[in-house]
Amino acid sequence: MQFQLTADYIQKVTQLIVNKQDNELKELLHEVHFADIADLLEEIKSKEATYLIKLLESEITSEVLMELDEDVREKILNRLSPKEIAKEIEEMDTDDAADVVAELEDHIQKEVIEKIEDESHASDIVELLTYDDDTAGALMAKELVQVKESWTVAGCVREMRSQAENVTRVHSIYVTDEDGKLTGRLSLKDLLTASAKTHISEVYIPKVDSVTVDTEDEEVARIMQKYDLEAIPVVDEKGILVGRITIDDIVDFIKEEAEKDYQMAAGISQDVEADDSILQLTRARLPWLVLGLFGGLGSVFILQDFESIMNNPELKALFFFTPLIAAMAGNVGVQSSAIIVQGLANDVVKGSLWSRLLKEVGLALINGIVLSILVILFGFIMNYKLEFSLTIAISMLSVIIIASLIGTFVPIILDKKGIDPAIATGPFITTSNDIFGIFLFFYISKIILGF
Repeated sequence: MQFQLTADYIQKVTQLIVNKQDNELKELLHEVHFADIADLLEEIKSKEATYLIKLLESEITSEVLMELDEDVREKILNRLSPKEIAKEIEEMDTDDAADVVAELEDHIQKEVIEKIEDESHASDIVELLTYDDDTAGALMAKELVQVKESWTVAGCVREMRSQAENVTRVHSIYVTDEDGKLTGRLSLKDLLTASAKTHISEVYIPKVDSVTVDTEDEEVARIMQKYDLEAIPVVDEKGILVGRITIDDIVDFIKEEAEKDYQMAAGISQDVEADDSILQLTRARLPWLVLGLFGGLGSVFILQDFESIMNNPELKALFFFTPLIAAMAGNVGVQSSAIIVQGLANDVVKGSLWSRLLKEVGLALINGIVLSILVILFGFIMNYKLEFSLTIAISMLSVIIIASLIGTFVPIILDKKGIDPAIATGPFITTSNDIFGIFLFFYISKIILGF
């Protein structure tokens, strides 16, 4: 039966903590999955959550800490001593351990690393902290199963048993030469069916996909997605095998990127959560709201230039269609930019820009003509003059084409300049298209209707 985190359950846990009934707490949480324990800790006070972390075995709590929201984990870690943090980190894989240590203040980092009893584990963590955040080096873990070409199958099995004790999941067996350079991978089936005296060099597969420590994290995700890899080895500039990246790390990365892009598309410039402080949320939202304000003020100046329409009884109805034109410009621009941003993320936006231009113009023409016909039919029903309806229809068609092109090329240009193109799917593209759409609407109307 699936675990249910109810209000009664939370209250029961809280009461046991208050009464310091440790045995009852351990028994209650004994068979609860660490992910569910993490959900529990996020629902109770940080003081009580820290109590549970100290009470339960580090083998469990180390997993729990990695499932927690960063803000919750930070509050708990601030209540633990460097020695207690080090105890938790010793149970984590090196990539997770490095992530946790990186969240600590510099002086705490040093103390925690000094308290780690396993010197090799501590050394690996320190190494991972040296890599840039957006690289394969920062994503990888040091735990892996590595065998030498010169070993026999029997010797290989003995070494693997020793190495596998520190590896949570054995996705692949990597083969290196005597200098540690990655040369291939070993199939478990080939290992089990080969003679005990056979050398690994005779049975391993020389072809293996790999990335370097400096490969960008987005490129790592693309490679693993394209080739359906559960894990990928990481080598240094000399080809020495230094670590591996597993699919769970990539899933976490993709999730974080998706959340960041979604927030950026919504006009939020920083990574924030719903329960962050008002100041943090204001900093994240206000810049794009200011942009929207200036965009709106720009529209006001444009409308003032065509103020003479208001004095013409036959033409002042054009103002009533301003929201329609602005909405169509914004919607079309967001649709086009969203498709391009998604394509850039998946590395499928390829080929000539001119072919992309022709495709978008063709698509915009089809959509624009259909919508323009509907506008003309609406004008017929409302007894508008045909010239008036045609003016709105032609203006909308023009706005749709231009907005589509802006929505297509702005993300591509941003991407080429090294700027996250997701920014183009939010208020940036909407505001610019609104302003341009309104201007184009009245300018075309002025040409056709002659005011």
